[in-house]
Amino acid sequence: MRQKLAIPAILFFGIFISCSIFIREKHVVDKTVKVDNVKYAGVRSSSYGIRPFLNPNGWQHAITSMQNRFEGSTACAIWIVCVMSGDRKCRLEFPSDGQQDSNIVFIDYDKHEPYLQYFDSLGIKVFLQVEPANANVNRLIDLVLNRYKHHRCVIGFGIDVEWYCEADSPGWGVKVSNALAKGWEQRVKSHNPEYQLFLKHWDRNWMPPTYRGELIFVDDSQMLKNFNGMMDEFVNYWADYFKPNMVFFQIGYRKDRQWWQQLDNPPSDIGTAIAQRISQNCGIFWVDFTLKEVIPINK
Repeated sequence: MRQKLAIPAILFFGIFISCSIFIREKHVVDKTVKVDNVKYAGVRSSSYGIRPFLNPNGWQHAITSMQNRFEGSTACAIWIVCVMSGDRKCRLEFPSDGQQDSNIVFIDYDKHEPYLQYFDSLGIKVFLQVEPANANVNRLIDLVLNRYKHHRCVIGFGIDVEWYCEADSPGWGVKVSNALAKGWEQRVKSHNPEYQLFLKHWDRNWMPPTYRGELIFVDDSQMLKNFNGMMDEFVNYWADYFKPNMVFFQIGYRKDRQWWQQLDNPPSDIGTAIAQRISQNCGIFWVDFTLKEVIPINK
């Protein structure tokens, strides 16, 4: 008799545990606790993310829809202006104006000027980001900021370390030394002392070992097991390690859809849960790959 009852008991226990896990995943945010440390909220934009690429009004709607979820935050975008091309060169999305560099290619029109002009008029803020590939980063800083620093919306510059000297370490990029990070930050601030530099990767060991300055550290991890796994990654592994420096988080990747789509309000629930668990200021950015799934976008 005990053996016959054992199987249903085990099944009942398994169902109970599964339901308990699901409930925890659905109620991970204490909505009675307000957060005031989400300084920036918005989206990440790239030429290879959303299709078709949104018009300025569409991006404004997406950015402010994210910002409205976090009281007191500033509407902001991580705005990628340079991507790595198939031949491992940096592809800047504006004309060369006579500039030449063997590791940089240009396009024959300025893709970003109309958007930055529009953001200027609305008070939206932007960090201009590059995927440097084999290009000299200081040269990229000068090329990008000399072109766009007249815009009020521009408040900083970003480097995706995954694509820094990517040919030397495919899929990971080369680790950033203290000296490199300090030099890049000084170069950015030479254009405007108020600008901040962010460095992005999913592995904190690719960040400068000890130099912190006013750097912002961006975690773009994906393929996380579940909501709690993301919290452990973003809070314990990343934010606690870099505090008191500001940290940004890119969320909403396709490979995490299986768990974030179960949440009532994925952008708000994820961002609020992160902010409730960390002590420093942060930024929450939904990636453009799945933007239309969580924010209605007017065509």
